[in-house]
Amino acid sequence: MLTLKNLAITLLLLTATAFSAWSIIISHPAKVNPQDDPKQIDSFMEEVQAITYNKLGQPSLQITTPKMVHYPENNTTYITTPRVIIYRQSPQPWFVDSDYAKASNGMDSILFWSNVNIHHLADPENPTTSLRTNTLTIFPNQQIAQTNEAVTFVQPDTTVHAIGMLANLDVGTVKLLSQTQGEYDPSS
Repeated sequence: MLTLKNLAITLLLLTATAFSAWSIIISHPAKVNPQDDPKQIDSFMEEVQAITYNKLGQPSLQITTPKMVHYPENNTTYITTPRVIIYRQSPQPWFVDSDYAKASNGMDSILFWSNVNIHHLADPENPTTSLRTNTLTIFPNQQIAQTNEAVTFVQPDTTVHAIGMLANLDVGTVKLLSQTQGEYDPSS
């Protein structure tokens, strides 16, 4: 009888322990760690000036912004009023600014939108060039910029309006894709 009594007490204690554990789990739901949710902010920075370098240790890209917010999903960073410098083989880099930008997969691509301006000063190979559009995607590693939106292309004495653009930032070539209309004014 002694063993039956011990068995009954043990079962009673196990039942009480299981009930207590169940009660605690129900009353304290598991908290979600924001780092475990890819759609939650996992970091942010303010007053940022960041420079990335190429394999030779030369600057390839510089970003200045008052605020960057990073999400783990697709390694995405939202950038407020970015000012970006894209260095290239030419002595004059490209400057890009807009109201907003989103860098995806690290810095594989950067989508700029709202009041996008991209320009570079004259160098021995290319005249001063400016482009304005609503959206622009830059692929920094390939030194490519593109848009399917309306774009205004300006060089000394020339203004061209078009739909769509593909630019090789490294060599400075710009291909306007469709509906181009130009103005030549040698007095400007």
